[in-house]
Amino acid sequence: MVLNPRKINTFCFFKLPAAWWTGVRVQYMDESKAVVTVKHRWVNQNPFKSLFWAVQGMAAELATAAMVMNGIKESGKNISMLVANNNANFSKKATGLITFSCLDGHLVEEAITNTIATGEGQTLWMKSVGVNQEGVVVSTFNFEWTLKLRD
Repeated sequence: MVLNPRKINTFCFFKLPAAWWTGVRVQYMDESKAVVTVKHRWVNQNPFKSLFWAVQGMAAELATAAMVMNGIKESGKNISMLVANNNANFSKKATGLITFSCLDGHLVEEAITNTIATGEGQTLWMKSVGVNQEGVVVSTFNFEWTLKLRD
């Protein structure tokens, strides 16, 4: 494993300060799974006293992005990554500690392998599910990542 939660969280401090200051943190990651948490606090709440949807989005995206970043790093190739589309569903008020998990690491490996083999850009959809401390799903995000070899 090239990247780890500590390295990703340090990256967030310097490159994604909005995520850092609102409490988004990578807790675990490997080749197949990433787990990101964020706790509802005054600084990241909406007027309805729950976690602001954009903060949930940052945590959900980071759960997918961490694996894409790691896969690119492990490949040793110069590959760009960009979110082309996303959608979300909010099913319960998000309060307390929210944990976003993505289990789509196998899709990352396949897309990077195809990008390198063909030289053509690849797209992949990754899902990140947020649950509260009781295990109830509060939101589900889907991100369409595009990967392309850089010259």
